[in-house]
Amino acid sequence: MKKFLLLLLVLSVGFQGALLAQTRTVTGKVTGGDDGQGIPRVNITVKGTTRGVPSGLDGTYTIEVSPSDVLVFSFVGYITKEVPVGNQTTINVTLDPDYAELEEVVVVGYGSQEKKEITSSVVALDAEDFNQGNVNDPTQLLQGKVPGLSIYNKGGNPNGGATIRLRGISTVGANVQPLVVIDGVIGASLDNVDPNDIATVNVLKDGSAAAIYGSRGSAGVILVTTKSGNRGGGLQASYNGYVAADEVFRFQPVMTPDEYVATGGNDLGSRTIWQEEITRTGISHVHNIAVSGGSENTTFRVSTNFRNIQGVLKKSGFDQINARANVNHYALNDRLNIQFNLSMTNRDQNFSFNEAFRYAALFNPTAPIRNPDGSYFQAILFDNFNPVAIIEQNVNLGKRNNLNFNTQMSYDILDNLTWSANYAQQFTTFTGGTFYPSNSLFRGFDRTGLASRRTDESKFTLFETYGTFVKDFDNANLTISAGYSFQEEVFTGFGMEAGNFPSNDLGYNIIGSSGNILGDGANVSLFSYESPENRIIAFFGRVNFSLDNGIFVNASVRREGSTKLGAENRWGTFPAFGVGADLLNYFDIAAFSQLKLRAGYGVTGSLPGPSGLAQDLFSYGFGGGGTVSFVRAGNPDLKWEEKAEINLGLDFGLLGGQLSGSLDVYSRDINDFILERTVDPAVYGTDRRYENAGKLNTKGLEFAINHAGIGSGDLNWSPGVVLSTYSTTLEEFVIPEQMIANLGSPGQNGTNMVRIAVGEKIGQIWGPVFSGNVDAEGRPVFVDLNNDGNLNTDQGNALDDDGDFQQLGNGIPTLEIGWTNQLSYGNWDLNVFFRAAFGHSLVNTFRAFYEPIDLGAINSYNRTKTDLQIPELQVAQFSSLYVEKADFFRLDNATLGYNFDMSNNSMFSKLRMYLSVQNAFVITNYQGIDPDPSLVDINDGNVLAPGIDRRNNYFSSRTFTFGLNVGF
Repeated sequence: MKKFLLLLLVLSVGFQGALLAQTRTVTGKVTGGDDGQGIPRVNITVKGTTRGVPSGLDGTYTIEVSPSDVLVFSFVGYITKEVPVGNQTTINVTLDPDYAELEEVVVVGYGSQEKKEITSSVVALDAEDFNQGNVNDPTQLLQGKVPGLSIYNKGGNPNGGATIRLRGISTVGANVQPLVVIDGVIGASLDNVDPNDIATVNVLKDGSAAAIYGSRGSAGVILVTTKSGNRGGGLQASYNGYVAADEVFRFQPVMTPDEYVATGGNDLGSRTIWQEEITRTGISHVHNIAVSGGSENTTFRVSTNFRNIQGVLKKSGFDQINARANVNHYALNDRLNIQFNLSMTNRDQNFSFNEAFRYAALFNPTAPIRNPDGSYFQAILFDNFNPVAIIEQNVNLGKRNNLNFNTQMSYDILDNLTWSANYAQQFTTFTGGTFYPSNSLFRGFDRTGLASRRTDESKFTLFETYGTFVKDFDNANLTISAGYSFQEEVFTGFGMEAGNFPSNDLGYNIIGSSGNILGDGANVSLFSYESPENRIIAFFGRVNFSLDNGIFVNASVRREGSTKLGAENRWGTFPAFGVGADLLNYFDIAAFSQLKLRAGYGVTGSLPGPSGLAQDLFSYGFGGGGTVSFVRAGNPDLKWEEKAEINLGLDFGLLGGQLSGSLDVYSRDINDFILERTVDPAVYGTDRRYENAGKLNTKGLEFAINHAGIGSGDLNWSPGVVLSTYSTTLEEFVIPEQMIANLGSPGQNGTNMVRIAVGEKIGQIWGPVFSGNVDAEGRPVFVDLNNDGNLNTDQGNALDDDGDFQQLGNGIPTLEIGWTNQLSYGNWDLNVFFRAAFGHSLVNTFRAFYEPIDLGAINSYNRTKTDLQIPELQVAQFSSLYVEKADFFRLDNATLGYNFDMSNNSMFSKLRMYLSVQNAFVITNYQGIDPDPSLVDINDGNVLAPGIDRRNNYFSSRTFTFGLNVGF
């Protein structure tokens, strides 16, 4: 690891060029074009080398050069200038300010700040920084680009969302995903934004930045700004499209049909590679058309996006159309600004059945797909279904519609006083249906067919208004903001499931003709719901103060109330404070062109996911003449989860700003996290109740470094590296220790794999240690860890002092790395992005169930075959044998593009073609199909049980993309 990081550093900085024999001394002074004063710490280098000197406090310099050299003068905030040396011995240079860079503005909560004034941990990305290729989820644009932001869509299911974590676990029982704010709309859905329409993304990482969003900012905040028209820019149009081919990156390693028969498996006469039968080369195509324009007073942009996406699992994928429009109008001498945004998305989804992956790996490889009469072959065995039949016989469809709009208005009441308002609504509707015909053994056979339909609807309303006051002093600046926020959510839904149908022809559309409904009502499930009142009301304020353009102070507070909590605990207060200092404003440190120290403290909160937890919950059933059941006890004392975070940061620049980076260290405490618990029925009348249950502490470090460009002439290379590390400790909990994450069937239902204990790190994979030996009956022999002469590996004793169990790994990575390389040569550009994670382990559940060659069950299941297999082992029992280190280094994306010269073309303003490959290769020792961390147990969504590679995970793919970008 040390050698790898050292190599990155060497590549980023470059090699020292050799000095020419003939040199001379050149002196001079560098001054600023705005005031003529000398500029200290200007980076003066010999072009094509890293050899150079900084200017002094008065802007003067001395350097040894040759007549053929070219001097490059560069400094942050000024336009770089090049001067050939020739016969000169004195070279005085005046640099012109780069006002765009000096005033670079970063969007933060309820406004924006100049980048130099930010005191919290914020990362700003634009389109040039985004990941490229076949990107269908906006979060994929950021994967590996932001230190501390973990994004994993394990397997890459086109219908599955990514798991997103910002600085690890932010909560246990509430929402763990960062808050998304789109064009100022809090909680807007990323599902309603096409990646092509995103202009910038800003990530607020620490508590001092996110506290202004109160209860919804505890998991961090992702601010998305969509593209818009330019004032006075005239009419412009663009087309962006591509076609992509996905192929399975790696199949689950299992025995071939001949190996299966040689081992003793029942030969049914066929030779079927089941994993190939259920997968395909997924062909996808995407088209984006956008038109924008702008006059002096009004700008607009309208775009339409078409996506036809095929997954590698047959029948999986979606068809989507998305349309977005925005209008921006200025009036009253630009004192009034009105913006309107509208977006609509319609997505038709085919979810297929992820379970087919599991059964394709274990189904008898000598079985035929169909019987001679054309029906699907099916062995009547427990947990064993024909995987092709699962996909071809059954239906699993859905349709999602999103509509959201918002209107924003800002008015400059005075030159230094602005009032703003924002009103938004978002509507989401999902309808889904599944159907299993009467001849399908998978779920429908015992009920003469099975159909289900459901509809879910949600409506979100937002109204916010705030004012901003700005006051400039001789050497100081003051900005004060204060406002009000109202948020309301409503959820409704209806669903039904029934069986016993007269025909299979109409699928779930004949659910009304179910014999169960028309007959005795058995095997019928019917539900409907509506959420209780769910509102958030908040008052917030913020003060930004800068002194001497070198000291920056930010403070904010949000007072917020929610109907999700008890009447006595609805209100919470979320303060934040940050301070930053530009050290170069006060100290002469020649090596640096930027050196800013930051410190911040902020408190955010989290709300529980369900509503009405302060009230008792009852259910009613008609059985036995009608019964009322007490399902869950209310908790009127339930209060906010609260996260308090301290962040220390350093922003630095070297080589005249060519090399820049940041370092952040943080510690945060999450108190009173909310969980549903088993309680004493004698006290509460039922055994379920939500309570504030404990405390977590997370400590971490994040580092980023980027080079503006290394090279000469037409060749330029801009590398960048981000890395992060963190660990989370359970400091308090209502249960001292427990085992969670059940391995499951067949045969290991009583096996829990993850231990959580007070005072210890989250993510411990816990179990017995395999000795490497097998007894005469083919059973694994474990290690007597406590050396007491009594081997105790019964799962019921996993937490006992005399149990022979220990930590076998941890599901959370110790180190995550992203390495970006942007190269250009003439009209060619190449973007190469590597991603890596180290220190995490995965439980390979395929191996844990199907690797031992049980001669008694070989006729039932095929066997997983890996380099770690023990030939003599016949009994499947969880141990260290199936916990693998999953370190990996992956070429995540490589894109080669060519930009055609359009200078003499009257029709096109831009024409670019590109080829891209995603997931090109991965270096890992993990024997499963995908070494990406599993940050949550997909069986039950438990964030305290990372590291379980379940059998229903989607297969990962390698994607080849050909694309075209055209501007008119």
